[in-house]
Amino acid sequence: MSEPIETASPPQGSSEATFLERAKPRNERMSASKIECNACPVLCQITEGRSGACDRYANVDGVLVRVDPVVLLRRKLDSDDAALVPFAPNGDDGGAPAPLDWDGDLVRADEVFVTGIGSSTTYPDYKPAPFIVSSQVEGVDMVTVVTEGIFSYCSLKVKIDTDRYLGPEQASVRCKGEVVGHVTTIEYGSQMLSLGGVHHLTGGSKKEGRVTLDVMQTLGNKQAVELEIDGGARIVVQAGRPPVVNGVEEHRMRVGCGSAAIGIFAKQLYGKVDEVVVVDDHITGVLTEHQAGRCLATRDSGIRIKGRKSTPGRYFQVANPGTGWGGTDISDPLSIIEGWDDKVAWPGLRLLMTSTTGEHAAWYVLDEALVPREAPMPPEVAAVVARIGENCEPSITSVMFLAGAGGSLRAGVTENPVLLTRSIKNMLVNVTMGGAPAYVWPGGGITVMADVLRMPDHSFGTVPTPAIVAPIEFSMRLDDYQALGGHMDYVRSLEEVLRSGAWHRDGAPTGRRWARGGEGNPWPLGRPPMLG
Repeated sequence: MSEPIETASPPQGSSEATFLERAKPRNERMSASKIECNACPVLCQITEGRSGACDRYANVDGVLVRVDPVVLLRRKLDSDDAALVPFAPNGDDGGAPAPLDWDGDLVRADEVFVTGIGSSTTYPDYKPAPFIVSSQVEGVDMVTVVTEGIFSYCSLKVKIDTDRYLGPEQASVRCKGEVVGHVTTIEYGSQMLSLGGVHHLTGGSKKEGRVTLDVMQTLGNKQAVELEIDGGARIVVQAGRPPVVNGVEEHRMRVGCGSAAIGIFAKQLYGKVDEVVVVDDHITGVLTEHQAGRCLATRDSGIRIKGRKSTPGRYFQVANPGTGWGGTDISDPLSIIEGWDDKVAWPGLRLLMTSTTGEHAAWYVLDEALVPREAPMPPEVAAVVARIGENCEPSITSVMFLAGAGGSLRAGVTENPVLLTRSIKNMLVNVTMGGAPAYVWPGGGITVMADVLRMPDHSFGTVPTPAIVAPIEFSMRLDDYQALGGHMDYVRSLEEVLRSGAWHRDGAPTGRRWARGGEGNPWPLGRPPMLG
């Protein structure tokens, strides 16, 4: 917990009348030993020495204190990328940790960026954001509006690199028995989940909302969550880690569908095999029928494959989805072969069967009765199978935070919120989340999406409304901020912000910290559209 903060003074140029005081407690009979926190709609009444329901604010000696310090981003001196610098526990910066290689200069605008992590919120909506920071970058006057957003309209999009069958599209995804999302589409080598969203957070039972909130916070903070899919698999997912499907950790993301694998590796297999079947839940490929085989003038093998033929050498629905070969439910690859045309096939025909990742592969030779007999795989064929595996990227889980930024966020920037939306769409404003780049979706509103792995550790919190708390920053030229009707009376220099913390009296911390995470991100103030 940080030390109790000193009361901030009104921003320079504003009067006491315009400086927003704390609202009177709604419960006039509240004990004198308690203070009311108005950082969110819950309005906790916090006893001295205790924290509120969100664990973000506490009562320390009768003063409302933001428990977590603000996270600062620092640019590498020799790079255009951002990095959060590791900190030493006993810094001399007013009790706040200091970077191990810190030289004492915190006011260089081209090196320091105030993130929304720990910055406090702007409830009620009309209050200006806690930090509206001015700086100069390459001779350009800049301003960054910094806040923690309270998001009810938010979700996680989870990309899981695996061919294993996770469950049917639209199937419910559960955690601890509660529905927290659903299965969406299968993409190339990956399957997608949508978790969270306002209907699960607020539209169901209290337990559903609490479990959904916990899942979102845990995954957003890069920790593991176990999920169960109706009619499908039990999985463990964690951002940046391989998914675990039914207790088995995945290792490879397929190089392509069965047809694509045939096309990619046909020339490398030519002359070493007589027939190749790449087993795949989506499109199973057969070399001699495939256009790649025809271009190489391969001899017809007479093989007959189960399933629905799409185009030559490409078969749909050869088996049911599952966790076996190529994302099907089979463990014996020969089960998808109906037979052989005895007028075309011949004894001694060499058959390679492999999955799309090369994790499953077998070598067969037809006997006199045209029955495939398993045999040791020749080294030159095994080398091509290994090449298939080599071209499969590591299987990982990706977690994207998706949210609609409205309400407090826009009012904290300007009294005319639509001008902020228009400025973002016109590329006059750069939106980041904890300093990490955020993709802004086209269309109406400010719908942002960020990769949680690019955000600093522990970027996400919660409030029991229930809603997710996440950092967000809006950076722009100072004259553009003025043009969109920004809260100019609350713009403060970076030096002043670092010295005194947030402007308001809502427990926003003066403490600050540097932490690991987010390496490799572009510098929020140093790339187009900011200085383009």
